[in-house]
Amino acid sequence: MTEPVLTIVVPCYNEEAVLKDTISQLQDLLVKMIEDSIVDENSKILFVDDGSKDKTWSIIEKASLQFNYVRGLKLSRNVGHQNALLAGLFSAKDVSDCVISIDADLQDDISVIPLFIEKFIEGNEIVYGVRNRRDSDTFFKRKSAELFYSVMKKMGVDLIFNHADFRLMSKRAIEELERFDEANLFLRGIIPLIGFPSAVVHYDRKKRMAGETKYPLKKMIAFAFDGISSFSVTPIRLVLFIGMVSFFVSLLFGAYFLFLKFTGHTATGWTSLITSIWLIGGLQLIAIGLVGEYIGKVYKETKRRPKFIVEYDSFAIQKTISARQLQMKEDELYSIVSSKIPESN
Repeated sequence: MTEPVLTIVVPCYNEEAVLKDTISQLQDLLVKMIEDSIVDENSKILFVDDGSKDKTWSIIEKASLQFNYVRGLKLSRNVGHQNALLAGLFSAKDVSDCVISIDADLQDDISVIPLFIEKFIEGNEIVYGVRNRRDSDTFFKRKSAELFYSVMKKMGVDLIFNHADFRLMSKRAIEELERFDEANLFLRGIIPLIGFPSAVVHYDRKKRMAGETKYPLKKMIAFAFDGISSFSVTPIRLVLFIGMVSFFVSLLFGAYFLFLKFTGHTATGWTSLITSIWLIGGLQLIAIGLVGEYIGKVYKETKRRPKFIVEYDSFAIQKTISARQLQMKEDELYSIVSSKIPESN
C-alpha cells in the first residue's frame, strides 16, 4: 500500500492561548511523517473554527497562508464540539484516505499518530486512541467519567472505555458515518456501530498547555445525558418501574391506614402525609421532565435543520482549483489529439 493521504482535523473554540503551539507541533509532526514516508506529501492539517469569539480564526487564516500543510474551515456560528468535528470530517474525506481527529489543546499525545497510520495500513478502518489512566483529571471528573462508562455499558451501549474523540477514520468509514442522518449525533456511541475492523492505540494524556477547558461541569453533565438519552430508553423504563413500585407501596400504606382506622387506633399525623405528597410529586415532575427530554429530541429530529453551516472552506477552494486544473488538462489533451486527426474529405 502506498503512503495514505492523511488529514488531521482539529476543532477549535476560543483556542487563541494554545493555537500557535498546536499549529507548530502538528506541522512539525506532519513534515516528519512525510519525510519518513509514513504519509503522502498531500497530507494536511484542517483547523475548524467553531464560531470563536477571540482571535482563533485570525491565527488559522494566517497559518494557512504561511504554511503549505495548514487549511482552515470557518463555521458561521458556534454549533458545538461534536458538530464542528463532523464538519471537519465531512470536508476532509474527499481529499483524504484517512482522517485523524484531535482536540486543539493537544492533551492527547500526538507522538502516537504514526501508530494510528500503522494500524490503518494493517487494514483497520477505525483506530481509537485510549488513555492508559486518568491521573491528570480531578478526583470528581475521574470518578464521574468511570460512572458514565459503567452506566452506558449496563444500558447496552457499546463505548470504548477511556476514549474521547482522538481517533482515526478511513474515508469509507466517514462516508458510512455521513449516512447517520440524526440531529443528535453522539459520536462516541455512533462510530462503534459502523462495525468496520478497528484497533486501539494506548497513550498517556498530558496536561493542558494553556487556557481553560471547554468542558466545564455543566457541559459534561449535558454531554453525558445527551449520550444516554440518544442511545437508550432505559431511563424512561426506569421511571416507569419506579412509578409502579410507588403505586404498589401506596396501596400497601392505604391498606395499613384502613387497618388502623378499623382497629380504633389514632390516625397518623401530617408528617407522613406531607412526606408522601412531596415524594409522589417529585417523582411525577422527574418523569414528566424525562419524557419531555425525549420528546424534545424527537422535535429536533423532525425539523431536519443542518448540523452546521460553513462560511469558509479552504479545502473546497482547493478542490475547485484541482477540478479546474483537471478540466484544463483534459481540454489541452483534447485539442492535441484533435489536431493530429486528419480531416475527412
